Amino acid sequence: MTMPPPPRHNGGPPLGQDDAGAGWRSWCWRRAHRRAWKTPPREIALRRLARAEELGMTYRDYTLGILERGRYL
Repeated sequence: MTMPPPPRHNGGPPLGQDDAGAGWRSWCWRRAHRRAWKTPPREIALRRLARAEELGMTYRDYTLGILERGRYL
């Protein structure tokens, strides 16, 4: 029996552990990561870039904040 992940853990695949479902979980997480970081339409990217510059952040940090919280900063 495995221990549940600690509080506020994202439930991602365990790295470096070999088990039967590791390949499938890893594939699912890679696919989800690729979909989350897919390049948005030009207008949205420019709006995010402008807002990130206003806040003194990089575009990637600003986008990560949106993805983590599910709302705009």
